[in-house]
Parts: sequence; C-alpha cells; structure tokens
Amino acid sequence: MKAYTIAIIPGDGIGRDVTDAAWTVLEAAARHSGFALSGKTFPWSCAFYKETGAMMPADGIKALATFDAILLGAVGWPAEVPDAVSLHGLLLPIRKGFTQNANVRPHRLLPGVNGPLKTTEFDILCIRENTEGEYSGAGGRVHQGTPAEIAVETSVFTRAGVERILRFGFDQARKRRKKLASVTKSNAQKYSMVFWDEVTRLVAADYPDVECTSYHVDAIAARMVMAPESLDVVVASNLFGDILTDLGAAIQGGLGFAASANINPERSAPSMFEPVHGSAPDIAHLGTANPIAAIWSGAMMLEHLGEAKAAARVMSALEATTSSGIGTVPGKERTEAITTAVLSRLS
Repeated sequence: MKAYTIAIIPGDGIGRDVTDAAWTVLEAAARHSGFALSGKTFPWSCAFYKETGAMMPADGIKALATFDAILLGAVGWPAEVPDAVSLHGLLLPIRKGFTQNANVRPHRLLPGVNGPLKTTEFDILCIRENTEGEYSGAGGRVHQGTPAEIAVETSVFTRAGVERILRFGFDQARKRRKKLASVTKSNAQKYSMVFWDEVTRLVAADYPDVECTSYHVDAIAARMVMAPESLDVVVASNLFGDILTDLGAAIQGGLGFAASANINPERSAPSMFEPVHGSAPDIAHLGTANPIAAIWSGAMMLEHLGEAKAAARVMSALEATTSSGIGTVPGKERTEAITTAVLSRLS
C-alpha cells in the first residue's frame, strides 16, 4: 500500500476547524482508494508566536522538508499579532524556502452555489508567481517616526522567475482550453512590467498552439466580472495574482469556496495546499466555518501526489454535497454537518 506523509499546520482561528474537516475527508478518500495518509500536526500559529516569539522554530523549514506535502489551515490573528509578522514569519518563508513558485487557484461555481454574476459558465485557473515580485521583501525604512520618514518597497523580478511561471501557465493551458492571459501594468510600470511582457512574447513563441493575450491588470479585473467565460488560464505577478484571485473567489460565491496550491513544479521539495480564506477571528468560535475550500485544497494535494482518482472522488463528493444545497450559504450549516455530508457522498 502506498503511504504519504503530510505535515499539517492548522494555524489560527477557523483554520483549525477547516483543516480537521479536510483531513477527515482526505483520510476517508485514501481508504476508499487503497492508499494511506499519515499526518503530523505542527502548532505553528499566532498563539505559538506569543509563546515563543517566532511563528515557527528556527529549524521549521528543515522539519517540513521530509514530508510529501503540507496542508495548511489559515494563519493570522491581527488583534494579537500584526499581519506583516505572521505572514513573513510562516507562510512566505515556506513558499520561498521550498521554491513553491506557482500558486494555483481555480475559480468556478460548484453546483448549487449562486455567484453574484449573471453568468455561471466560467472556469478560470489563476496562476500567481509566488516567490518574488512585489512580495520579495526588499526595501526598508529610514528616519522612522519623524516627519522625514521614508519607506521603500522594491519589487524584484528575475528572468528565471518570470519565465518559469509563464511556462508553468502555458503548460496548464495546454491541458485545458489552450488560452492564456498574461497580466501586467506595463503602461505605468515601464521596467518590471514591460520586462514581463517581453518575456511573455518570447515564451509564447514556444507554445504556438496556445492563444496568448496580454492584459493590463485593471482591464482583466473588469473582464473577470463582465466576461469571465472568455478566460481560461490567467498568469500574474505575486501582488496582481493575489488581488485577482480574491476577485475570483468573489465571483465563485465567496472565500469559502476558494482553494489553492503552492506548487514546487520541480518536486524538489514539498508543495503546500491551503484555502484562500483567512483565519476569520470573528467566527472562529461559532463552528460554522465552511470547510469546502479546505477540502478542495486537499483534493488538489491528492492530485499533486499522483492520486488523481482519489482527488476526483473528493471533488465529486463536494459537488454532490453542494448540489443538494448543503454548504452553499455561508453560516447556514455547521462545519461538522458539511463535513459529514461530504463523507457520506465519498463512496
């Protein structure tokens, strides 16, 4: 029997509830499909930071490196720990430490889910560059606390980084509807984004079977609302991809349905899978968090591990659940009830 080791980081707030739900479903799917999942839970979170002064231990990356994949819940508790501390102390170091340069986020309506748009016929795969660009962390502040204070944030774009995310996107487009949208703001950012456009044209020449269109970020944001069915694979920088995928979550019914994967395409290190939503401290104690995004992220993990049939089984169970009206309205059912409904449909 095949067996996979999974590092589980529930994190903060509803992250703990939805991760428990996803893990229960994933274990059941593994049993049905004839393989095993072995999980080890790590308590790294804002609570861990308050106890230790760090979001994870100094050897945290080394500890995670031995696992086949990482399942993350949600990290953040702004009232207790600044978001800049929690993000740069846990999530970003994992993404960068394991070269998880492709952040993959699917946006489509599950059956029975009502989105805010007139159209329901869209299926967008957003691919966000995940390790450099606007989130490189290069910059600094001087003269802090004085009228002369200066803050500098430097975006870092490398040819290797831009080319590899574009090639990843083109490869995904080849498996889908053979359309790729490359997103920049090159009319305003005349160095980094003009550079991105130039690399896009060079890479596109190697994929003559894929229709490639370049968009400015504001134009594609409007297109995602007005004509989302016209889009297939969307590739964007770290910041633009982050913003566009929250818009993608909105048109697919909300953050409770938005899944994501942080992929190391070379498979030289573990990839990480997480729902797009945050820790939602305001509902963390209610037991009503929607676990669908976390379960969908888990299905993406199974597919990445090579268990495509099990991944399809989980997705079919999710779709059957939402088709019956369960899990489609935020707060209507409890987390446990949605999880039970998915489990009952796995077989």
